[in-house]
Amino acid sequence: MFSWLKKEGEKTESIDNVVEGLKRIYKTKLLPLELHYQFHDFHSPQLEEPDFDAKPMILLVGQYSTGKTTFIKYLLERDFPGIRIGPEPTTDRFIAVMYDEKEGVIPGNALVVDPKKQFRPLSKFGNAFLNRFQCSTVASDVLRGISIVDTPGILSGEKQRVDRGYDFTGVLEWFAERVDRIILLFDAHKLDISDEFRRSIEALRGHDDKIRIVLNKADMIDHQQLMRVYGALMWSLGKVLQTPEVARVYIGSFWDQPLRYDVNRRLFEDEEQDLFRDMQSLPRNAALRKLNDLIKRARLAKVHAYIVSELRKEMPSMFGKDGKKKDLIKNLGQVYDRIQREQQISPGDFPDIKKMQETLANHDFTKFHPLKPKLLEVVDHMLATDIARLMDMIPQEDVNVVTEPLIKEAGI
Repeated sequence: MFSWLKKEGEKTESIDNVVEGLKRIYKTKLLPLELHYQFHDFHSPQLEEPDFDAKPMILLVGQYSTGKTTFIKYLLERDFPGIRIGPEPTTDRFIAVMYDEKEGVIPGNALVVDPKKQFRPLSKFGNAFLNRFQCSTVASDVLRGISIVDTPGILSGEKQRVDRGYDFTGVLEWFAERVDRIILLFDAHKLDISDEFRRSIEALRGHDDKIRIVLNKADMIDHQQLMRVYGALMWSLGKVLQTPEVARVYIGSFWDQPLRYDVNRRLFEDEEQDLFRDMQSLPRNAALRKLNDLIKRARLAKVHAYIVSELRKEMPSMFGKDGKKKDLIKNLGQVYDRIQREQQISPGDFPDIKKMQETLANHDFTKFHPLKPKLLEVVDHMLATDIARLMDMIPQEDVNVVTEPLIKEAGI
């Protein structure tokens, strides 16, 4: 099914050069700005070598029993260490399924101290999370090009009120920022979006380009019911995502059992092929995604520098510092508006105001640095010339190449 993963070798050299270029410009040009204005305390930890070297990752998110783990098994065409499948909430942990010749399970605490893996920043979520995090290593050809992250089934009703003991949405946000594709799975039999699932989807905002929707177990209903279920799903998603356009929805049954209703077989095969083509593009486009993410990070770092330097400028030199700090946090929206006008920055580049207010409450504004134009000029130069040069190095795909069928002959 995934023979395409073995055909990427000829482009790796130019992609490696792009990744090395990204590492260099991040360390020499963007990192000094981030350190000077405490960017890592407010937004995202410092990027390390494994963040740039990592294979493309796919994050699976959904309520319990929507078929996330079975979806992975179907892609790999085999079980993986630590797999548990059932109608009840069976997956109670984050499982990173990655390639390794030696198969086994690496527990979370060992995983976050491994300098070769990109999970070190996850240690900030504490032992409660690390005890619920593991890496399953599998010698599967599929995983030579990608890694897959399975997440705990999101609960509904009373169960979701029981605290998990760690910041579940915070972990999702961390992964969402770093993965190449986010697949939201829905069960055709239960489209209700629980409060926790709503919060989880909201945590993925800002990464809309990575999101794909899968309506799974669609063979369990006939074609008339399927049409109604699809309409109901689009209506629910429109309310939660709060965007005029809804992400692409793929319909099918992603497991190795015979179809219950065969009338939609052709539809399911076409949808499956479209989804796998989308996943097929991930190894090829990994360098482009890293480039895109670095541009987004650089824009946010620039805005952050303007915000904290403006707050520093507004602080009194002697008395009334606490009162002024509270006043500035309360009226942060006005600070945003002023920076937006003076620096001609788009409103979409500013960080979430509520999160910023919460983080600012724990900082001493007098320790912020005033604006240093030289640091900003270096980042502007990086965006204008260095990034453009790296863009030219990314191999252009031949759009006329015919992709071989990805579906197994035996059907789904």
